[in-house]
Amino acid sequence: MKYLDEYRDGPLAQQLAREIHRLTTRPWTIMEVCGGQTHAIVKFGIDELLPPAITLLHGPGCPVCVTSLELIDQALEIAARPEVIFTSFGDMLRVPGSTTDLLSVKARGGDVRMVYSPLDAVKLAQQNPQREVVFFGVGFETTAPATAMAVYSAAQHGLRNFFLLTSHVLVPPAITALMTSADSRVQAFLAAGHVCAVMGYEEYYPLVRQHQVPMVVTGFEPLDILQGILMVIQQLETGRAEVENQYTRAVRREGNLPAQSLLRRVFRVVSRKWRGMGEIPQSGLGLTEEFASFDAARKFGLADHQVEEPATCIAGLVLQGRKKPHECPAFGKECTPEHPLGATMVSSEGACAAYFRYRRSPLETTMPA
Repeated sequence: MKYLDEYRDGPLAQQLAREIHRLTTRPWTIMEVCGGQTHAIVKFGIDELLPPAITLLHGPGCPVCVTSLELIDQALEIAARPEVIFTSFGDMLRVPGSTTDLLSVKARGGDVRMVYSPLDAVKLAQQNPQREVVFFGVGFETTAPATAMAVYSAAQHGLRNFFLLTSHVLVPPAITALMTSADSRVQAFLAAGHVCAVMGYEEYYPLVRQHQVPMVVTGFEPLDILQGILMVIQQLETGRAEVENQYTRAVRREGNLPAQSLLRRVFRVVSRKWRGMGEIPQSGLGLTEEFASFDAARKFGLADHQVEEPATCIAGLVLQGRKKPHECPAFGKECTPEHPLGATMVSSEGACAAYFRYRRSPLETTMPA
């Protein structure tokens, strides 16, 4: 077996795997909703330790991947303006829009810069009062507080040349969209630990009651994921559907209350189009009226338009857990990290990128000794 290391060979990992094998009596399908967990599963071969009856689906757990083509095209339009310094995290610079990507705009002379924090963009606005500085805010609830702090800081400093193009999205509405899909196969979820570290997991209780699916808040280390899967199987095999927290060292039920307070002040909940999934009601964050003057879409008068996904790219099906990356005819051929057709091959949390880097062909499940 490839990609074995101390996590995989360690006695605790083997103990957890044996217990999962012992308890599993029928087929179960589990979805992780976090790109970081997807990469850990593929990199460390966690799914190879599981019984053949357990299927792991990779959900829309990469916020870069679910940013709509339309929003990326808006980013490209803004970034090409000579008066603009356009900033974002590194992953977004290579995500293809309908015609090109941000790195190509930079190559043609656009002032596109990678930043490590939204506050870096605020500092750029302070240092360049004659330029318009735009930050492309992308992420789940995990990174939204940092973006909110940047907007709040810009307001405190009285900056009039800082703007936000926001693509922040919310996890619970996406889970609802998946569970209400006619062809959903998901029977349980591993909930993203970093999202719950900010938001807590109170909002998952109604989802579990409505859809009768176990939900286990799970961390990102291989042992976290194995323990989360074990907790899910214990529920499924006993006919329970509850919210449980595997990631107790980092997540509290109520979450980070100061961060939530800042989010409520700076952002309001809006509908958002997810790449590969369509528009999901109440699944995004937009600026409140108090901070509307920082809205880049309003500032630059961007118009809405519809863009079709490339016909050869099945990233939407991958994000919905309906296909695995290696099932795409273009995977590793027309679509590679150097020449991606979709965002799932670009992002460091994308499922296609994980499979390309760590696994080029379907795995064979192996029973632990």
